[in-house]
Amino acid sequence: MAPPVEGGDAALLPEFPRGPLDAYRARASFSWKELALFTEGEDMLRFKKTIFSALENDPLFARSAGADLSLEKYRELNFLRCKRIFEYDFLSVEDMFKSPLKVPALIQCLGMYDSSLAVKYLLHSLVFGSAVYSSGSERHLTYIQKIFSMEIFGCFALTELSHGSNTKAIRTTAHYDPATKEFIIHSPDFEAAKFWVGNMGKTATHAVVFAKLHVPGDQCHGLHPFIVQIRDPKTLLPMPGVMVGDMGKKLGQNGLDNGFAMFHKVRVPRQSLLNRMGDVTPEGTYVSPFKDVRQRFGVSLGGLSSGRVSILSLAVVNLKLAVAIALRFSATRRQFGPTEEEEIAVLEYPMQQCRLLPYLAAAYALDHFSKSLFLDLVEFQRGLASGDRSARQAELGREIHALASASKPLASWTAQQGIQECREACGGHGYLAMNRLGVLRDDNDPNCTYEGDNNVLLQQTSNYLLGLLAHRVQDGACFRSPLKSVDFLDAYPSILDQKFEVSSVADCLDSAVALAAYKWLVCYLLRETYRKLNQEKRSGSSDFEARNNCQVSHGRPLALAFLELTVVQRFHEHVHQPCVPPSLRAVLGRLSALYALWSLSRHAALLYRGGYFSGEQAGEVLESAVLALSSQLKGDAVALADVIAPPDFVLDSPIGRADGELYKNLWGAVLQESKVLERASWWPEFSVNKPVIGSLKSKL
Repeated sequence: MAPPVEGGDAALLPEFPRGPLDAYRARASFSWKELALFTEGEDMLRFKKTIFSALENDPLFARSAGADLSLEKYRELNFLRCKRIFEYDFLSVEDMFKSPLKVPALIQCLGMYDSSLAVKYLLHSLVFGSAVYSSGSERHLTYIQKIFSMEIFGCFALTELSHGSNTKAIRTTAHYDPATKEFIIHSPDFEAAKFWVGNMGKTATHAVVFAKLHVPGDQCHGLHPFIVQIRDPKTLLPMPGVMVGDMGKKLGQNGLDNGFAMFHKVRVPRQSLLNRMGDVTPEGTYVSPFKDVRQRFGVSLGGLSSGRVSILSLAVVNLKLAVAIALRFSATRRQFGPTEEEEIAVLEYPMQQCRLLPYLAAAYALDHFSKSLFLDLVEFQRGLASGDRSARQAELGREIHALASASKPLASWTAQQGIQECREACGGHGYLAMNRLGVLRDDNDPNCTYEGDNNVLLQQTSNYLLGLLAHRVQDGACFRSPLKSVDFLDAYPSILDQKFEVSSVADCLDSAVALAAYKWLVCYLLRETYRKLNQEKRSGSSDFEARNNCQVSHGRPLALAFLELTVVQRFHEHVHQPCVPPSLRAVLGRLSALYALWSLSRHAALLYRGGYFSGEQAGEVLESAVLALSSQLKGDAVALADVIAPPDFVLDSPIGRADGELYKNLWGAVLQESKVLERASWWPEFSVNKPVIGSLKSKL
């Protein structure tokens, strides 16, 4: 077990090394340490510090400059590192229940070090582990202990070669044989091979396999999850009847072994069925506590919400790292100036501010949202585990599904766009692989696809909202949900009568202005999407055709606007709560307002089309407010980056180091990469720079 970090604030939040960033740190309007304590809490900061210290002091996690590992070596090393994380026992099962936010905190810490490590750990412990825990019963609890001791290593096998998003078309079968009391897992052809399964390529010994359950008489009861052993834990050789392999090199996350598997009449015990949603008696009779097949199917895929919420957290990590690197670079990189003799930091330019600071605000807002949504998911999973089948529990599940389905697209796309902006904002230096922005971009890319294609997922959210409006129109039902994310819609007729009436930039510098506009926007898009859907049906389109025809210009922006509103609402409430220290209220208020107004500005055309905006002034005020808030935050930017940046060893970017010695750090890293540092004496000028080179050697 890793020893916890002891000592007071000085040990927990040590001062940064003196250097070129001092000037910006001195300009901050708040204490970065106070914000870190408010945002995380002392216990969480100690937890993260313990993890980072353990990684930095363990040779297994040593960074090797210029070492391009082969695919085989990288995946082997990543598995050994994952195994070491479990040996450290940073987070016991008991801790997970006592302090659930430590779960995403651990994933974020690992993701800051290496996305491949975080995803490997996540897939085994949370996705595979949660599927066993939430979909299984007491007879499966023995697996939980084996998961955390790594006696077995798991994966989640849903997607097939020919079907991913359309889970109802999955073709792997599980026929029950009452004579032997076994299920026969079978892939009917190669198109039914399980595909893209993380951990399956090289290391998984067990899989939660989704297959269509058949009982005698060939009656099919739809998709159900089964625990299937795919490899021998001692030899890692495939089990009889299982063909399993690695898919090869990907665009990113190459420490993660994505794989495929086919099953040829593989027999597993009846108890292998994860039976919380449905079971089969020894005689072959199917039984289920859920009478509604759709409800049973939804609960059986509940593990996907866990995965999507985790991806939200990982996307936020990638955005945090990119923004921290780019802001520290921008505060030390000097180009041009009012005179030829004076150059200014590129962060002083409004263009650089409006490129980077909205993404800094997005990192804070989405980070808070990811934590709050994770706690909502914990509440739902505890209800499942306790056998809660109340109407509220069912509605909570639907609401979380809608929020998770839209949060993954919003976060992964925001990170994707933000990382690219950060890369470009760092100029040519940002293109150098050692500065990590390219790796972050590639490692974030799969977040847009796995656990559900982003555009397909958004339809889940728009369908949820359309269903609520249909109930309102047909039955007069109120808009109510357990998490209150849709409660504002109860007043949607009166909200649609509102107009944007802010006439000055000063009156716009509050997230409350954006909240009012977002509520109008969601109401407007919901009404227009509902009208378009009914119009399509009246013209003869099937429900399938009608929904697809509505999605591009109606359902998709509806889902995104709804989720953005939810993020803005939660962050607004968070930064305006009474417990916020007075010294932090101004900077947090600006972050909240900037994220809200910047996000809203991308919907300006819809706001004009629907009549909420009119005349040039509305758009100009919104645009000017974003620029004003970015300018107001430039003095706080480095301190805000310090709060979210991990230690230099973890950040692993010469241009983003905390000392701000941009050129010394980059020059030293390039010399070490090119293997000429030890030959520096060949160049006479280096004789006067030996102290610098010596310090670079000690750093690197």
